[in-house]
Amino acid sequence: MLTTKLNQISKSLDNSKFHQLSYREKIKINTQNNLIYLHLVLMKILLLGPNRPYLINFLKSFGDQVHNQEEKISLSLGDVEQADFLISYGYRHIIKKDVLNYFKNKAINIHISFLPWNRGADPNLWSFLEDNPKGVTIHYLDEGIDTGDIIIQQRVFFDDNETLHSSYEKLSQVAFDLFKSNWKLIKENRIQATPQRGKGSYHRTQDKEKYQALLVDGWNTPVSQLTGKAL
Repeated sequence: MLTTKLNQISKSLDNSKFHQLSYREKIKINTQNNLIYLHLVLMKILLLGPNRPYLINFLKSFGDQVHNQEEKISLSLGDVEQADFLISYGYRHIIKKDVLNYFKNKAINIHISFLPWNRGADPNLWSFLEDNPKGVTIHYLDEGIDTGDIIIQQRVFFDDNETLHSSYEKLSQVAFDLFKSNWKLIKENRIQATPQRGKGSYHRTQDKEKYQALLVDGWNTPVSQLTGKAL
C-alpha cells in the first residue's frame, strides 16, 4: 500500500524533477495521522572554506542542505560521510586522498586564478606581480594543489585604476556568477572537464614575503604599482 501511495505521489510531481534524483539523494517519508508527506532532499553539500552567505543561500535555493566548515576534515567525520557533494572555496587545508575517492567526480574547487597560472596561495597578487593571465576557474579536486581537470574558467581583465582589494572583489563576483550559471550542469556531471595544459605557476604563502614592501597601502595598493615586479 505504501509503494502504491508513493507511485501516486511521484506521478503528481514534475517528472523531470522526480527522476533527476541521483547521487545519494534521499526520499524521506513521514507518516502522521495516516497522511504521507514526501520531502525531496536533492543533495547534502559540504562547503569547505570561509562562510559565504550568498553562496550558501544560492545552494539552498535548490532545496539542498549545506554544511559549511573551515576546519580540517577527515572521512571519519559524520558531515563528510553524509554529504553527496563537496565544494571547496578558499579552503586552507589539503584534502586527503580517501576523502577525494569518496567524492569521486563530486568534489570541486573554485579558484580565483586562470589556471594553470597561480596555483596555490595569493593567486590574485601573483597574477599582477608576474603579469600573467587573470581570471577564475572551477575545477575538479585531485591530490595536487589546484591541479585538477578544469570544468570551466573565464578570463578577467583589469585597468590600472584597480587595487588589490577591488580586483579581488571583481574576481569573487565573476567566480560566483560563473558558478551560478553552471551549477546545475556541474552537479549533474554534464560538463566535459579538460586537463590543465602548460606549466603555469605555483606559489606558497611565504613566497610573497620579499614583495611585502610593495604593498604600500596594504590591499588597497594600486595594481599598477605591482605589475611585473616579480619578473
